[in-house]
Amino acid sequence: MSSSLVAYDDSDSEAETEKTEVPNSSSRQSSLLSSSVDHVQYFAPGSSGTKSTYEMHPTENTGSSGTSAVGEDPPEHYAQNNNTDLTSPYCRRAYSGHTALCVSYKNYEQTSSFSTNSGNAVSQKRIHKDSTGAIKGIRPYIPKRLRQENSSMPEKKEPDQRDSSDYGVNLDVSGEQTSRKISELIKPYLGSKYKLTEVPKSLIFYMPKHSGPVNEIQWCPVREQSHMLLSASMDKTIKVWDAVDTGCCLKTYSCHSGAVRAAQWSSCGRRILSGGFDSMLHLTDVETGKQIFSSKNEFRISALKFHPTESNIFICGGFSPEVKAWDIRTSKVLRVYKAAVQQTLDILFLPEGREFLTSTDAVSRDSADRTVIAWDFQSAAKISNQIFHERYTCPSLTLHPKESVFVAQTNGNYMALFSAQRPYRINKKKRYEGHKVEGFAVGCEFSPDGTLLVTGSSDGKVFFYNYHTARIIRTLSAHKEACVSAIFHPVLPSLLATCSWAGEIKIWQ
Repeated sequence: MSSSLVAYDDSDSEAETEKTEVPNSSSRQSSLLSSSVDHVQYFAPGSSGTKSTYEMHPTENTGSSGTSAVGEDPPEHYAQNNNTDLTSPYCRRAYSGHTALCVSYKNYEQTSSFSTNSGNAVSQKRIHKDSTGAIKGIRPYIPKRLRQENSSMPEKKEPDQRDSSDYGVNLDVSGEQTSRKISELIKPYLGSKYKLTEVPKSLIFYMPKHSGPVNEIQWCPVREQSHMLLSASMDKTIKVWDAVDTGCCLKTYSCHSGAVRAAQWSSCGRRILSGGFDSMLHLTDVETGKQIFSSKNEFRISALKFHPTESNIFICGGFSPEVKAWDIRTSKVLRVYKAAVQQTLDILFLPEGREFLTSTDAVSRDSADRTVIAWDFQSAAKISNQIFHERYTCPSLTLHPKESVFVAQTNGNYMALFSAQRPYRINKKKRYEGHKVEGFAVGCEFSPDGTLLVTGSSDGKVFFYNYHTARIIRTLSAHKEACVSAIFHPVLPSLLATCSWAGEIKIWQ
């Protein structure tokens, strides 16, 4: 019969008579310690044969009945005592559901010095004081087999202590708190209509945390959460910024193994759809960083767009003659749109989502048809491929917020205006020119009131055009390298975000 590993102390009289014993009787001290103190023995670090004794003895709780074990330290206590680096390997957990019991080398030295005291010293128990509450009751004996099973089980984490690195997301210290707040600067504008857009003049925030070129930026579409700015970069990361109040990075997602070419907010503002040169599609939860939807594509992705009315459907295109429509609920491809092209540069849904446009690289010396193609979303049939006849590719498309027109950015260093209704004729009277594209995927966008048209430029400048007259109102020297995107804030008038090929993001007002 093997003896129990835990000793029980049911009598309080021994602890009282212990203080009145004659201090010279060393044998009486050892007997009292062995009978009334629970000994937990560990091998001291650095010595294989010497044992150290960490003592736990029952104390009376004034607030609750029963006894409690004294001598447990929170993990923070040992993190602060950095006198030796041998502490952490000698921390042992009891079993699942109980607090971890850690024995440090410092405690070993204290107990050793206590056991070697002279016989004339007064026998006292060393009580390790703890700032945390003591455990109620006495621990029962746990069989060895059960202890091994519990130790092999992974430790359960509380929801507020989840490890974000498992999902490739790094959270800022204040990221969880500020991502769902309503900015004090945005609140006054939520109940009123958008005012007249003014051209921004001064720099507010400079955000250079991306280590590679920034391909795309987008404000959160939810008006109450529109302080958040999304950015996708060639450094394989996606970042969410507080671009209104602090200019700080709230979250960083590293779910891609290649450059992230396109990223889009969902209509609810809680998810981010991204695609890149690793041919992967990811739908990421903004708060947790978990991938709600992931799929391997057959081609590298360069363009993504959510359906304007069906929030669970999106379209992706890239280095392939095919454009695919996906359903997030089933993780399957709904439709495939095939064209005799090599690459899709951009995708634009027309109002109500019944039709959409794709810009391609189908430009030859004699013909420029198929540069912009109109598709029927339901039937996957081509509506027209004779929209733009000039021999320039169109890296980006944008829709006017109020009128039934759209603009195509061209590599001819100008923007062309088209009708958004069949047969999608070009407006030959208006041409927005003066900036430079020179092969970069320079984006363009209308202001929320539709009065201004803003575009980046390969020389790092931002150009503001009057939509009605097509004249340049002002230029802004924003970056040293190519400015690939410039977008107005959906709520705050005259607030502008720009990004460059150098990995910089700037906020202007």
